[in-house]
Amino acid sequence: MSTRSASHAGSWYTSNPWKLSQELDEYLARVPPSIDDLQLPIPGARVIIGPHAGYTYSGPAAAWAYKSLDLSNAKRIFLLGPSHQWGLPGCALTKQDKYETPLGHLMIDKKTVEELTATQKFVTMSTARDENEHSMEMHLPYIYKMLSLHFKSEAEYPPLIPILVGGTTTHAEKTYGEILAPYLADPTSVFIVSSDFCHWGLRFQYTYYLPASPSSVATTTGGYSLRKNDSNPTSPPIYESIARLDKLSMDAVEGGKHDAFTENIDQTGNTVCGRHPIGVIMASIEFLKKQGKIDEHKAKFKFVRYERNEDVEDIRGSSVSYASAYAIM
Repeated sequence: MSTRSASHAGSWYTSNPWKLSQELDEYLARVPPSIDDLQLPIPGARVIIGPHAGYTYSGPAAAWAYKSLDLSNAKRIFLLGPSHQWGLPGCALTKQDKYETPLGHLMIDKKTVEELTATQKFVTMSTARDENEHSMEMHLPYIYKMLSLHFKSEAEYPPLIPILVGGTTTHAEKTYGEILAPYLADPTSVFIVSSDFCHWGLRFQYTYYLPASPSSVATTTGGYSLRKNDSNPTSPPIYESIARLDKLSMDAVEGGKHDAFTENIDQTGNTVCGRHPIGVIMASIEFLKKQGKIDEHKAKFKFVRYERNEDVEDIRGSSVSYASAYAIM
């Protein structure tokens, strides 16, 4: 059987199974037993958004998403992650039979992969491209850990359907959302969306700033890009501006309107690296609501955690934001 190796183990996270398991347990233990008076896991919360950076950066934030996740009826797990290295215009599927983690293996749902392939809307990743991408791999140990807490043996673990999402257009996201809609409507399907939020700094070529009040150089969104030789702004400090940018994007996700989320990204340029996987799931939820297949008042994302790896005050600094959310279906 072909296996995707845990190619980022030993660099982005530890390859030692005992240390990795202990680390994930510690992150999960830091999450309170309830959020907004809801006991965790939250019943029906079978769609989550979580970050994918190195665990020392994003591991604690990701725990909030995974602690919210309801696996009680899970029979298959869809994992959608953005493509960082491959200029992919659509979506791609794996050709592997299983995915390796330092904790154990996750089997691929070959039947569902074949069904999606039959739509002729997906391409297949080469092994090299599969293993080069980190956005989905960083979720695999967490998935394995959570399954180990809910099922008696690895043989009982629900299989995985990894989907790499490229630089999709709004129209393409609606197309993929419609394809995935029947699976999303199935109460035995779990969806995990991999996304970090704002990547801010000169090294990311993104220095958008929202002042406390609009200025003469502000765009219609009230912001503008800082330049290397500008004075460091203080009203508000850069890190507060970043938080405001992320809040605008997170509010758009919680609002449940795919077009509104896309419009927010277009206006601010916020470097939400999983914006396309998020867009696909938002489009899928909207399609199901229009079909009357899910409750209009449910199936909305709720963000439960937001962090940044650094509070930037200097234009020469940089930071990456991490957020976790769940949706009850």
